[in-house]
Amino acid sequence: MARAIAWQSPGQTVSAHMLAQAEQTSDYLKALSHPTRLVILCRLAEGTANVGELEALLELPQAAVSKQLARLRAEGLVVCRRDGRNVFYSLGDARTERIIGALYTEFCAPGAAAPAGAAGVAPAPRP
Repeated sequence: MARAIAWQSPGQTVSAHMLAQAEQTSDYLKALSHPTRLVILCRLAEGTANVGELEALLELPQAAVSKQLARLRAEGLVVCRRDGRNVFYSLGDARTERIIGALYTEFCAPGAAAPAGAAGVAPAPRP
């Protein structure tokens, strides 16, 4: 018999909890799994940015950037605030800050190593 854990509902097993969370996690990761959205999120890990800054960084038209920002807003990954005619974006919550912070450190930060097997990078030798 599966033993109950403090965060479980009565009668729910660990496996049932994992299955229940798997769809939510999958949806969250799908929202991250677009190169443009990842660049936006990694840039926002550095601090707030307005749409114009993101357009310049991505070298994309405003409509394309706005489409990706709309998806990120709908998923709750970013929040925006208006200041006159400018719209500023930042990461939406603590979970997103932690996850994007880890991705930023591994892949985006100055001096971050390219992943093994990336173009032009030989995989690390196996022991």
